[in-house]
Amino acid sequence: MSTELFNRLEQKVASAVEALELLKMEAEELREENSQLKQEREEWERRLTALLGKFDEVETSNG
Repeated sequence: MSTELFNRLEQKVASAVEALELLKMEAEELREENSQLKQEREEWERRLTALLGKFDEVETSNG
């Protein structure tokens, strides 16, 4: 192989490694965002359950 081919191969490998590093960082950010969204959803579910419980209390006290 010529030096030019090795240089091109090195560039491609370096680009691939850089792309992988960026994808790893993006995946970590998405995992963190997903975790935050799950926590928010759980909080909304708790609040909604509490509100529905209050509606049930009103219905049973009026019924």
